[in-house]
Amino acid sequence: MVQIERWKVISILLVCFLGVFYASPNLMSESMREKIVNDFPSWFPSQTVNLGLDLQGGVHLLMGVDVDGYIKKRIDDLKDSATRLQREKKLGRNRISIIDNGIRIIPENADNLDKIKKEFRTLEDGLYVSETDNGAIDVVYTEKGIENIIDQVMGLSVEVIRKRVDETGTKEPVIQRQGDDRILIQVPGLDDPQRLKELLGKTAELTFHLVSDGRSAISKKVNMMEGGSISINSRPILTGEMLVDARPSFQEGSPVVSFKLNSTGAKRFCDTTRRHTGKLFAIVLDNEVVSAPRINEPICGGQAIISGKFTAQETSDLALLLRAGALPAKLTPMEERTVGPSLGADSVEAGKIASMVGMGFVLVFMALAYGRFGMYANVALIINMCLIFAFLSGIQATLTLPGIAGIVLTIGMAVDANVLIFERIREELRGGRSPLGAVDAGYSKAMSTIIDANVTTLIAALLLYSFGTGPIKGFAVTLGIGIATSFFSAIMVTRLMVVMWLKSAKPTELKV
Repeated sequence: MVQIERWKVISILLVCFLGVFYASPNLMSESMREKIVNDFPSWFPSQTVNLGLDLQGGVHLLMGVDVDGYIKKRIDDLKDSATRLQREKKLGRNRISIIDNGIRIIPENADNLDKIKKEFRTLEDGLYVSETDNGAIDVVYTEKGIENIIDQVMGLSVEVIRKRVDETGTKEPVIQRQGDDRILIQVPGLDDPQRLKELLGKTAELTFHLVSDGRSAISKKVNMMEGGSISINSRPILTGEMLVDARPSFQEGSPVVSFKLNSTGAKRFCDTTRRHTGKLFAIVLDNEVVSAPRINEPICGGQAIISGKFTAQETSDLALLLRAGALPAKLTPMEERTVGPSLGADSVEAGKIASMVGMGFVLVFMALAYGRFGMYANVALIINMCLIFAFLSGIQATLTLPGIAGIVLTIGMAVDANVLIFERIREELRGGRSPLGAVDAGYSKAMSTIIDANVTTLIAALLLYSFGTGPIKGFAVTLGIGIATSFFSAIMVTRLMVVMWLKSAKPTELKV
């Protein structure tokens, strides 16, 4: 253990240098970091640890998802699919009605019962098809099918919310599902909570319809954003899923949203505008007509604009919503908290004080208890702190109050390995071993105990990260990183300094 190969020495020194190098932006001012970004190569470190909601302030929202409304919509879609299926498969003009969790088919001809049941079993996964006592057929979602629908709507909602929040430029938001119909949203550093609620409160379901005369059976009346109402065809020509991009722009000095369609949408848009030149074309957002311009000529480039009485901020928000996609279900604010930056600043200051006091006590204790060897352990502890912050900065982790607690705990745990080694060296010296022999035996015999202690703590950190939420994950991240870096600093860094001193000083006596 007192012989260290040259490549290991170089590797240890390189890791220590990189740790200090990549942790250094955390001690720089904002202007200095901006200068590094602008004037230095892209690989030069400029990233710092992101502060969580409890440290820099921000918005905490708990949103309720209209799961029941989404299930009702799925059942309506199921009815439409059943109508198309019986028309395509020529199953007869059977009457279809909606029941709890599904639909009921009353066959026109009782002889078609088996054929109808067979075809409807392939309609969608998670359905149970059964025949009632009066000869009707029930097609309902099973309990597992309903669970899958809830999982789907919650997963889609989280994904769309994340895209919308990311579009605002916020770093490291916390967006996670809670229960069957709640989503927790924490956005650190956001200074406009009202805008966030407005962005999340809009479903942003965009559709394009032809304007009708109101006499058709397939038309419906929809309110206009500018006031009044208008009749449009119920079936949309285009949907928001066909958009590939949307950006705020200006036309004739007025704010508009320019959008681009995919190949399918571009072709359909071109064909529609060619066939219906001179007619009105309604752009509907969340069941409200944004505008209904006249089609003056075919639009075949796959690009168009949405105009209306918008402000520049409204066009920016609308473009953001369209890029992120429509929410599958309506969101309703259930709980809202705003954490002020002053509270966050107090938390950061308290965390700094706790860390410095804890580290100060550890440094003093190690120096008094183990002398020269304790000073080596102190240097390794400082390098260990640099490695932790370098890791946190590199992976852009979010530091929260529990994360600071994990760092403070790591400071105490980081010297455990050195304490075990130094005490073992003391025992070997009392047993009459030479300095080199005592150091070699101390590191060799303490190694298994150190590994066991670190592995068991690491397992606990992994379990906390896997099954914990929010603050627990923050604690687990810093604890896990601290375990890995403290093992390196205690075993590699401290040993390198001890061995280098032993080889240069060649002491005949060793006092630990």
